[in-house]
Amino acid sequence: MYDPITIPADCKMLLNRVNLKDGVKIEDIELLLGEMCHVVKENYGDDNGGFVAGQVFSSAGFISNEGSLNSDKKSDDDVILVTYWRSFEQHEKSHADHKFSEKFNELAEFCDETDEIGYNLLWQGEP
Repeated sequence: MYDPITIPADCKMLLNRVNLKDGVKIEDIELLLGEMCHVVKENYGDDNGGFVAGQVFSSAGFISNEGSLNSDKKSDDDVILVTYWRSFEQHEKSHADHKFSEKFNELAEFCDETDEIGYNLLWQGEP
């Protein structure tokens, strides 16, 4: 569950920002997030499916004064899902599949807003 991951340099990263409805807590969606991640890992985690790895973060509420131009700004995101894929097309195909979309639609009932933005890797490194 908390094993290290290795990200190939040519993969695509998708960042899904989730804003929960007022009154909804992380505890209310933890099981659903786990089920959703399990569906992705078990059904799309091969060369055909294209899933490489993923991470889920909950907002800790702190903002870096040193790394921010506007540290007074507060993030509206309650949860961030980061997934890595061999291609954007494989990501889209997996998310259109009923196995995943069923779980995502359940999550959407708890959300004011979600969006998922794709990125190309420009750099990675270890000390």
